Amino acid sequence: MRSKAELGEFQLASSVDLKEYLIAPDPSNARLTRAVTGVDHNGEASQISVVEERPLTIYLNGQEIVTAMTIGDYPEYLALGFLRNQRMLRDDDVITGVDYDEELETAVVRTEVQTSYEDKLKKKTRTSGCAVGTVFGDMMEGLEDVKLPATPVKTSWLYSLASKINRTPSLYLQAGAIHGSILCQQDRPLVYMEDVGRHNAVDKIAGWMVSERAPAADKIMYTTGRLTSEMVIKTAMMGIPVLASRSGFTAWGVEIAREVGLTLIGRMRGQRFVCLSGDERLERDVDPATVSVEDKKHRRKSAG
Repeated sequence: MRSKAELGEFQLASSVDLKEYLIAPDPSNARLTRAVTGVDHNGEASQISVVEERPLTIYLNGQEIVTAMTIGDYPEYLALGFLRNQRMLRDDDVITGVDYDEELETAVVRTEVQTSYEDKLKKKTRTSGCAVGTVFGDMMEGLEDVKLPATPVKTSWLYSLASKINRTPSLYLQAGAIHGSILCQQDRPLVYMEDVGRHNAVDKIAGWMVSERAPAADKIMYTTGRLTSEMVIKTAMMGIPVLASRSGFTAWGVEIAREVGLTLIGRMRGQRFVCLSGDERLERDVDPATVSVEDKKHRRKSAG
């Protein structure tokens, strides 16, 4: 039988743990989920919590860009991050305001200089993601100029992050059917965003970074979903040198990570992980045998 101390390792995060976050999930927000009654396998009534989906139409100045299906939290960050990750907002663009209208379900990002992206809107590439899994124009545009720093990564940070993130109260643990992306610094999770699409979640983080002018060179991106080409591209374009997940890889995602020098770590489960790019930057400062095995009660499934 395990001791109380050992059992404590697998409890949900305490208030002390949550204080590490600048933004943490809010599963108690009634606006993000809905109780739905159905019938279970025994033919009995069963009530479960399901995640809400809401449209958000994003404008850049006076031009409508896209309508995204989202859970509806942090719309300003989502709008900013989406435009930044689609290269519709450049580093030298001066943002004069972000206006969100809850009734109209719109977010308008305003810049000092008017811009037009009609040509890009005519050319779309469907990607392997969900929700807003579309990028405009050439997916690889500008990637050749990306120079990621060779930031070292301690394996003790990875194990600590995985443990903290997996135990953090979240919409995923309450209702499922949702993805999470977490901006981290060393072994501290900073900004935890969730959404029906992993790309929405990472765009919210990008929007937060733009808004807060947060540096990227010392950060780690952790995602609950697959390490696809678009996730790799978004992370690299944001200037973040490390991308980690408990899920698996796509071949193109690995190829692009190697081309841009991104440290790519997947299949992080308990004591195990696989690094398919940037292994030379890993500092193995902890024996995996000393790392606690995930308890089934709080084990996350690998999000697809």
